[in-house]
Amino acid sequence: MQVYIIVMFLLVVGGTILDTIHKKSAKYFFENAKKAEKNAKRTVSGGQKMGLAISTVASEVLTSSEFANPQRRLSHLMTMYGFIIFVVASVVLIFMFPTAAEAGIWPVLWHVGAGLLALGGYWFFFFIRVDVSSEGKTWYKLAQADIFIVGLLSTSTFGLLWSGTQGSTLGWVFFALFLLSSTVLFSTVLWSKFAHMFFKPAAAYQKKITKADGSQENLPDLGDLTDPALQSRYPDIPEYMGTNPSYMGLGIKREKPRHF
Repeated sequence: MQVYIIVMFLLVVGGTILDTIHKKSAKYFFENAKKAEKNAKRTVSGGQKMGLAISTVASEVLTSSEFANPQRRLSHLMTMYGFIIFVVASVVLIFMFPTAAEAGIWPVLWHVGAGLLALGGYWFFFFIRVDVSSEGKTWYKLAQADIFIVGLLSTSTFGLLWSGTQGSTLGWVFFALFLLSSTVLFSTVLWSKFAHMFFKPAAAYQKKITKADGSQENLPDLGDLTDPALQSRYPDIPEYMGTNPSYMGLGIKREKPRHF
């Protein structure tokens, strides 16, 4: 099992590298960052960059604040933290307590992680998925993008079933399915959404940097619409909205997000 864990780790690393090469996401990210530096209107200090990095970790990574839909956010957090606890507990049990009958709290954490992963994952799979909740498709019509979530659900489900049936013939069947599911999960990074977990925080941090330095991803760095300097730069503002633009309302935020 220790060898298996190492192999799965190498598959994730290799799959992530191949994914960035195949999709050219890393190349796009660095080229976009260089372009933003050329268009920067302000200098961002090292302290500000550190603050933005901490903000990214606290907001986008630890609390998933980018999800406006509270149900989607809670489901994501349950799945994410369940997966982390489940994987960490598995590694600790296999490497630190491979034959020990008493492993302290780690078996409990293993079950808690698997349970959270299954609960959050099934909630997302049956009720929140865009193609199911918004497009009216049936839950069992799967696409390549579903490899990741199906792998997570099957791994946590068969893991819990194996835990509850250990010592029996059925337990060995669930154990085999558990290993098969986890192997598919960690070996299909190139074709699933697994790698986006690593790219997403970097993209969120870069977006904060472009706002701080004024490059704005090549979009206009708009300020106060009543500013005469801004209106002279964009004469269509007073033309269509008047010299003293009023509050335009909530716009797209008028309706609470229910789907995405």
